Amino acid sequence: MDVKEINVLVLAYLGDTIYENYVRKYLILKKIGNVDKLQKEAIKYVSAKSQANYLLEMIDKGFFTEEELAVIKRARNYKTTSHPKNCDIVTYKYATGLECLIGYLDFLSKRERIDEIMNFILK
Repeated sequence: MDVKEINVLVLAYLGDTIYENYVRKYLILKKIGNVDKLQKEAIKYVSAKSQANYLLEMIDKGFFTEEELAVIKRARNYKTTSHPKNCDIVTYKYATGLECLIGYLDFLSKRERIDEIMNFILK
């Protein structure tokens, strides 16, 4: 199956799980041993607002290739009217773009590139 034929929301669904797994491992390695504290810290990374902000920062710094930007734009421009109550549609679409890119890269087995993205975000 060609990854470009997969619905961007399906790629974002996959990317979301990968993204959250990186964040959870990062926080556990910081020796946060309390689940409530882990959850509160995770929100700083996994909220749509945070994801959108990280994505925009990376775009501003020229972090992405043209191919990656095309994937992000494809997800961002996907026609949808639903979004979480706690953020606006534009923020949600940028967050979806980041998640979609991670899912896309995973399908291409580009784990090193996902590592680079997540290392940028988790600094």
